[in-house]
Amino acid sequence: MNLTLIAALAATGFAVAFFHAALPTHWLPFVLVGRAQGWRPAKVLAVTGLAGAGHVLFTAALGLALTSAGLALAPRLGQLFPKAVGVLLVGLGLFYLARQVLRHGHSHADPSRKLGARSEAAAIVGLVMILTFSPCEAFLPVYLANVSYGWAGFLLLSLVLVVGTGLSMLMFTGLCLAGADRFRLERLQRYESALIGAALCLLGVFVVLES
Repeated sequence: MNLTLIAALAATGFAVAFFHAALPTHWLPFVLVGRAQGWRPAKVLAVTGLAGAGHVLFTAALGLALTSAGLALAPRLGQLFPKAVGVLLVGLGLFYLARQVLRHGHSHADPSRKLGARSEAAAIVGLVMILTFSPCEAFLPVYLANVSYGWAGFLLLSLVLVVGTGLSMLMFTGLCLAGADRFRLERLQRYESALIGAALCLLGVFVVLES
């Protein structure tokens, strides 16, 4: 078992999950809707956590399907499989870097525009559903790179996804509730593609070299 590669996968997975969840659309709508609804900070954080859980579960479900397909395909390709995955990771990383240069940053629809004036139940359900069905697609290639470590690796990466996403969403929501939004935290969105692209490129090169 290559512990160095496992550590690289976990570190990359955490970085991708954290920076993706740092997008303002993953925390700012909860603050805005919470203010419109008159929620206490604890309730805003609870709804944020609930939506984050749905976001993680849907991403992990897609990762489960991808891992299953990879486990079925890997024996047929042999040593070519990890190299192909590494090249794919580098290609995706370059795509994210190019999107950063072209300034077409990734964004989800802002749910706060639609939910702020609705009933409390509708606002909560809407926030949770909108984020749940917008998975962290950048994390899926990390699941694919993990195929050689089977289901144990899948569980480890899913835990990393939970920690990275949950920490980021709750931290930035808490900062915004505490008044840190005056520091323009939404500027983080400018650099999400570059950070994720660099992480995927580095992981791709590492996978190719270690395979």
